[in-house]
Amino acid sequence: MALQSSGVAFRKILSHFPEELSLGFAYGSGVYRQAGPSSNQKNVMLDFVFTVDDPVAWHSKNLKKNWSHYSFLKVLGPKFISTVQNNYGAGVYYNPLIMCDGRLIKYGVISTSNLIEDLLNWNNLYIAGRLQKPVKIVALNENVTLRSALDKNLKSAVTTAFLMLPESFSEEDLFIEIAGLSYSGDFRMAIGEDKTKVLNIVKPNVAHFRELYGNILQENPQVVYQIHQGRLEVDKSPEGQFTQLMTLPKVLQQQINHIMDPPGKNRDVEETLLQLAHDPDCGEVVRLGLSAIVRPSSLRQSTKGLFTAGMKKSLIYSSQKLHKMWKGWLRKTF
Repeated sequence: MALQSSGVAFRKILSHFPEELSLGFAYGSGVYRQAGPSSNQKNVMLDFVFTVDDPVAWHSKNLKKNWSHYSFLKVLGPKFISTVQNNYGAGVYYNPLIMCDGRLIKYGVISTSNLIEDLLNWNNLYIAGRLQKPVKIVALNENVTLRSALDKNLKSAVTTAFLMLPESFSEEDLFIEIAGLSYSGDFRMAIGEDKTKVLNIVKPNVAHFRELYGNILQENPQVVYQIHQGRLEVDKSPEGQFTQLMTLPKVLQQQINHIMDPPGKNRDVEETLLQLAHDPDCGEVVRLGLSAIVRPSSLRQSTKGLFTAGMKKSLIYSSQKLHKMWKGWLRKTF
């Protein structure tokens, strides 16, 4: 469930930042209750992402308002910060472990153009991955291209999950697959993240996932959605799978082509996808394609965090993640 009176609390926090957001959202266990180690913690850190049209202008204003939020990079100015944001990692600049309005928060800043690219093509599947799970939208302007890209990202998540699931499955199976897309190959799942993270996200929030994906599932011609039974059946014929593969985001298609294409062949993507549609290991190849996007993206973004957060905050933040993973392991073991 969404935490009560969160709307007012979020708006108060938002008032501490420059207003020019094309999209702002809060996510994670501070917004939607999760099972596992964080389930009974009070004052869990709130995670935000702020999407801005002009990162240089936004950081310039934010440095004036919130100079202390930034690491040593602040002395190099808003242009340098924006260059680091846009050109390294997954295109997002995080300031973690900030006390704001009596709450501990972390916020990331991404340009609108970079976010739209990620939503449509899955260049990094980083912020796009966050938006495949329930989030609390706290600001959204009338950018039609952004709104369309947000919708396309959800449809792509459904199609990708279909390819990795059997012919018949439950709603919960689908939502677990979707929630896990952006963790495929993420090195943090081996170091620092609770291994049961995906289950912990989905199980208490099935109703929120249903709200997010219900209309898309009802309108999809390739699936029979038995809402009252919470069951789905998807077209697993080669023709059905080829149709699904052809609608995948561009970068995922390219990664699949790279995996499937033998050296020297240089087949085009459509030819590769047609072959894969007939392959019984289709779902596993799609999973490998996801890992090829997520692994380098998550590694680059975490490395970038050492500079954007500063060494001290990075060590504190990492130790908190490891503590969470350890608690999850103990809970599962005993």
